[in-house]
Amino acid sequence: MDLKNIWNSFLEKIKEQISDIAFDTWFSETKLINLNDNIATILVPYHIHKKNLSENYNDIIEEIFTEITGSNFKFNYVIEEEVENNLTDSNQVIGVPNNNDIYESNIDSRYTFENFIIGPSNKFAATSALAVAEQPGKMYNPLFIYGSSGLGKTHLMHAMGNYIIKNSNKKVLYIPCDKFVSDFVDICRKNSESNNMEAIKQFKNKYRDIDVLIIDDIHNLVGATSAQQEFFNTFNELYNNEKQIIISSDRSPDDIKKLEERLKTRFNWGLQVNILPPDFKLRMEILNKKIENNELSDVVPEEVKEYIASNCVGDVRRLEGSITRVFAYATMMNGSEITLDIAIEALKDDYSKSYISKNKMDQVIQIICEHYNLKEEELLSKKRSNEIAIPRMIAMYICRVYLDENLTKIGIQFGGKNHTTVMHAVDKIKKEILNDESLNSEIQKMINEIR
Repeated sequence: MDLKNIWNSFLEKIKEQISDIAFDTWFSETKLINLNDNIATILVPYHIHKKNLSENYNDIIEEIFTEITGSNFKFNYVIEEEVENNLTDSNQVIGVPNNNDIYESNIDSRYTFENFIIGPSNKFAATSALAVAEQPGKMYNPLFIYGSSGLGKTHLMHAMGNYIIKNSNKKVLYIPCDKFVSDFVDICRKNSESNNMEAIKQFKNKYRDIDVLIIDDIHNLVGATSAQQEFFNTFNELYNNEKQIIISSDRSPDDIKKLEERLKTRFNWGLQVNILPPDFKLRMEILNKKIENNELSDVVPEEVKEYIASNCVGDVRRLEGSITRVFAYATMMNGSEITLDIAIEALKDDYSKSYISKNKMDQVIQIICEHYNLKEEELLSKKRSNEIAIPRMIAMYICRVYLDENLTKIGIQFGGKNHTTVMHAVDKIKKEILNDESLNSEIQKMINEIR
């Protein structure tokens, strides 16, 4: 039996023993690439897969693999980069944490991993979130999720809470940062009035006698100096006791101005993940999922979906709100058939009246030229100076990742470049934004200008 058949047999068996979401996240993109000296080398997408498979799934992997091959193997997980450089890492197995009583959590049961729609822009964030939910306090602590409003940060936080509650008895608390500040202000006022030690005790019990603290919009701590001090103390108490801390913000820790440096340092102790705006394909998937739950789901033309997906670039909430508005408008028009004209009329206050197709490369070129003070003929020329080449690659990246255009079409648009040139440009920018937060932010601002 060759490596591919062995691994396909393994995947079929393990899929029967774990949840669909766990299989899709941790195993669906793995490959067996070598068997040598009783070591099975498995190719995985990210470092997080290496850590989670070795720590959380090692026993079941070994059991099933032994059943298939008749031999005992140890497992070595590698990513593509390590294969290319002949690097390997060792893997150690740790235990599963103990469980405690279920706690009042403020978690919204509607938000789960199962109904979080995954695409290239949020896949790493979703994968990281599931890893933390499977081993709270053990994997990445704190987990810091950041990105613009309306991209799914809060959904992921509630999904983690729901998963932890369902699969353990850990005490989970979800709280918006504003509520934390409000609670702290209340105890300060009560204490100044009557030395109310009971209020202080209740506050500390609420935020420290838990296993998982999920705090949303941490940037709202800015300006609340005393509350920052209290959150610092709360963070230390939880962290030192290996309790999981999950934080969200509209920007990375280093970009939150007027936040104490010691808090920024602690936020950087764990893992930071950035949720990016969804590309065209993911926006269409989100729309289709939303439409499935409506009685008019069978009568929404593809051109209406494309019109909405093309106009709502940077905000999932706006995407969902737009289709809801179209449904409502059609119903008010005596059950009028949903057409492109109806959609344009319903959304005329939000969108341009003219139809905008998913191919908006001309607009991207215009935005890039304005941003970098270039002429269109310069951007589309064969000039290779950095002042022109970098903006050109960014434009190609946006057209590929966010407009979902094919490589050949992009190449034609940019002066007859071949598809390998476009692919190289896209891959280069993808790597750059992982290491350059300022470039990433700059690109997001330009993407948000697309209408």
